Amino acid sequence: MMVSQAETSLHDMGLALPPDWTPRGQFLPYRRDGSVVYLSGQICEWGGAVTHVGPVADTADAIAEAQKAAQICALNLLYRLKEACDGDLDRVSCVLRLGGFVNCVPGFGASPQVINGATELFIACFGEAGWHARTAVGVAGLPGNAAVEVDAIVRLRDD
Repeated sequence: MMVSQAETSLHDMGLALPPDWTPRGQFLPYRRDGSVVYLSGQICEWGGAVTHVGPVADTADAIAEAQKAAQICALNLLYRLKEACDGDLDRVSCVLRLGGFVNCVPGFGASPQVINGATELFIACFGEAGWHARTAVGVAGLPGNAAVEVDAIVRLRDD
């Protein structure tokens, strides 16, 4: 089994892709349109259990924990992206866009900081190709009362 550069980067950071899980709703985990992959939103879930619950408070410790939650969302996205790439994450040409949602207290202004947890993982895995356009918003609730949810749009190489 071939290991992609992205998975090697994960391993070097002490991280791994999650085990498979069943989606919480009636939707596809991804949809391909030619070389573009639209990844459904992934919450901070591992092995079927939410790892970080909301709402996220406006404190340094809570923001740091929420960044870890965003990183878990990104790992879940990479798992589904690997499926969309027929098992080869080296087929990723670039990450086009991330959308980040933070289940937070009213007036929370650090959503961009929280979603950096996902952004930084994509950049670590794909280098320059990991940079992307992005949205980061605060919301009143997410599935499973998760602290964070992230979705993505990725372009694959045509090869």
